[in-house]
Amino acid sequence: MKRILAATSIAMGLLSSAAWADDLTIGLSSEPTAIDPHYHNLTPNHSLTRHIFDPLIGQDEVQGLYPALAVSWKPIDDTTWEVKLREGVKFHDGTDFNADDVVFSFERAPNVPNSPSSMSTYTSGKTIVKVDDYTIHVKTEGPYPLVPNEISQIAIISDSIKDTSTTADFNSGKAAIGTGPFKFKAFVPGDKIEMAANADYWGGAPGWDNLTFKPIPSDPARVAALLSGDVDIINDVPTSDVETLKTKAADQVSLWQGSSNRVIYLHLDQFRENSPFVKGVDGSDIKNPLLDVRVRKALSMAINRPGIVDRVMEGVALPAGQLLPKGFFGVSEKLQPLDYDAKGAKALLAEAGYPDGFELTIHGPNDRYLNDAKIAEAVGQMLTRIGLKMHVETMPRSVFFTRASSGAEGLPEFSLILAGWGAGSGEASSPLKSLVHTYDKAGGFGSSNRGRHSDPEVDALIEKALATVDDDKRRALLVEATEKSIENVAIIPLHFQVNTWATRKGLAYEPRTDEYTIAMGVSKN
Repeated sequence: MKRILAATSIAMGLLSSAAWADDLTIGLSSEPTAIDPHYHNLTPNHSLTRHIFDPLIGQDEVQGLYPALAVSWKPIDDTTWEVKLREGVKFHDGTDFNADDVVFSFERAPNVPNSPSSMSTYTSGKTIVKVDDYTIHVKTEGPYPLVPNEISQIAIISDSIKDTSTTADFNSGKAAIGTGPFKFKAFVPGDKIEMAANADYWGGAPGWDNLTFKPIPSDPARVAALLSGDVDIINDVPTSDVETLKTKAADQVSLWQGSSNRVIYLHLDQFRENSPFVKGVDGSDIKNPLLDVRVRKALSMAINRPGIVDRVMEGVALPAGQLLPKGFFGVSEKLQPLDYDAKGAKALLAEAGYPDGFELTIHGPNDRYLNDAKIAEAVGQMLTRIGLKMHVETMPRSVFFTRASSGAEGLPEFSLILAGWGAGSGEASSPLKSLVHTYDKAGGFGSSNRGRHSDPEVDALIEKALATVDDDKRRALLVEATEKSIENVAIIPLHFQVNTWATRKGLAYEPRTDEYTIAMGVSKN
């Protein structure tokens, strides 16, 4: 596990010196929901669209920042960052890249209709001002040190497609015109996504002539596709197959493993007096017990996190007690995973007025996170042991994310939600701002706060941290906000994912903390 924490790449098997075709086929565990890079703030979408579209600032395998369409960035006063753009870059249709494209991209990103999870968390509080064709100013309401981190999350599209920039236009290819290393060829939902190399890419021609992404949500089918040679690399190697591939298939494949920035957690309905999937033990309507912090804490205490890691994740995960694992900026040194205590959980339920429990349904996806359906089942079983009458319902991620954000102001249909969050900024401000802060669409806060937790004291700490330039002071504020949010059970963290990629023998992959599976990270050995 220490090796995993260090994100050490592990290569198994002999490496081949045979010549490889310059085409690459990638088997994906979760199909992107759109080619539109602004439609859905979701890792599979960002991972795929990074091949076609560039951001201003890139992130490397450990989320370090590097120049992409921007060659430099710096604060020039307390509320202004100056960003110099790369000259001589062309979009795939031959048009020139300039500041107008940046302004258009940032105006569009937070306003895509029917977005299941908005990009506004990265654009809010920022105004993009064109200074000249290759200089922009990012204006903020106050000091904001995370401008580079957050603008690195926005893909740049051409303002020449203003009249053809619906999500459907991107999916058809009509609007899928970027500056990235690959050009869009075809998107056949449920079957494949095809791309071709951009020979004129400003960063140099990519190492692969053609890319094919094949969604293979079934774990056995994805592994079988790799072993049969139908695909060259897969992500999300099933935890149950890691040891087998290390030993019995060591002559066919190589494994590459690293820690992730993703926490798997539970949202709890903290805003409705009558929650849709909460009933009394006799099936009658009752006041939502999840509004009581004692009930929320009881549920958290009832979850055996080491048990989930050992038995469901087969050791390929880390129990979570907060929003990010150790090593990331703003993580608390005090917080540890809550000890499993079923007896204490029952006592808290009784104290809160529910000695006989209540009826509750947990909802989650069954094709988005590693073992997600199994995790939901395990949580359901554990909560049953403290007297709750539990139901478990999982569904494809396309249905799940729609229903989880389908009501007025993006309210979820559900009462207890299993989900995951990867920190795009690489620090605790990302989950705090999106998952914990009170929902504020205009301000870009709480964009994925599906439990609608609200704590003005924590909100103030988050907002102060986001306006604090001094790293030590910002870290302290983030730690305090994290500790208070966990104390009040804003969400229930379960575990941190550890990710495994597998390649055919002779290929290598650089593990990434952001979980992206990108062709630019695949090399020939």
